[in-house]
Amino acid sequence: MGSLTLFFNGFIQQRDNPNHALLELETASGEVVLERNRAGHYLAPGLINGQPVNFLLDTGATHVSVPAGIAEELGLTKGRRSQVSTANGVISVYQTELNTVQLGGIQLQQVRASINPYMPDEVVLLGMSFMKHLDMTQRDGVLTLKLPSQS
Repeated sequence: MGSLTLFFNGFIQQRDNPNHALLELETASGEVVLERNRAGHYLAPGLINGQPVNFLLDTGATHVSVPAGIAEELGLTKGRRSQVSTANGVISVYQTELNTVQLGGIQLQQVRASINPYMPDEVVLLGMSFMKHLDMTQRDGVLTLKLPSQS
């Protein structure tokens, strides 16, 4: 019974987050390859200021959006309060800056973010304040992110 439970838990984790082992596979290649999950989203583990978090990549988000509970765990400082438009309407968030954000072998410093008191504490939305610095290619359910070549 225990083996069956482990098998099905692994199967569900792979289905819901096929990128769950990204931190274990981490290299300094400057490139990350992600598989889309069953719901059509790109989820992946990463680091904010060296602390583990789960990211949901969101090109519709202007900044990295950190749920208030996760922000508290990370010791983030609430900055200026501002209004942002979301799919659910206009809300108040607090500006902050992340020292480092890491996704696989890609690490950026001084990334603008917001602390969102209305988000559930499960995932951090990895918005364009991080992704605008990357080249992105999506093909057949696979998203490749890489740092632009320094020519």
